[in-house]
Amino acid sequence: MNFLDWNEQQEITQFLHHEARLLDEHRWDEWQRLFTPDGLYWVPLVHGQADHLNHASLFCEDALLRSMRARRLEQARAYSQQPPTRTVHVVGNIGIEAREEGQNGGCTVRSTFVLLEWRKTEQRMFGGSVLHTLRRHEGELRIHLKRVELVNCDAAHEALQVFV
Repeated sequence: MNFLDWNEQQEITQFLHHEARLLDEHRWDEWQRLFTPDGLYWVPLVHGQADHLNHASLFCEDALLRSMRARRLEQARAYSQQPPTRTVHVVGNIGIEAREEGQNGGCTVRSTFVLLEWRKTEQRMFGGSVLHTLRRHEGELRIHLKRVELVNCDAAHEALQVFV
């Protein structure tokens, strides 16, 4: 098990809380900038899914696909967003899984989350764990990979509109 020193723990905790706030406030452009240029957002379809290339996923989005979905969510005529979806992300149990050495060295961080979504007339709740692979890019922490493992990833879902 790897332990973070106090400053690393604070920086990573603040980074993950900041990301959650950007998502809740629909600040898509700022959220996009948290990713490295080749960063990937991935939500596997089944537990223990080994990769996103040889299996279907709930989401597997690079910068272009994330941007397209964010633009769709902002469209004034998007029926699914009348009224706009509201969310609250709660992040906890933040711990380091692995460290990368080198100039752009980063780390892999696991956390848990609960997401409360209000959409039209229904409230839904999602939960699970998130594996962030963080790297230094231009001196700042950036997301190289965000893997969201929903507890109920293999359940039938009504259209997932939000970023988890």
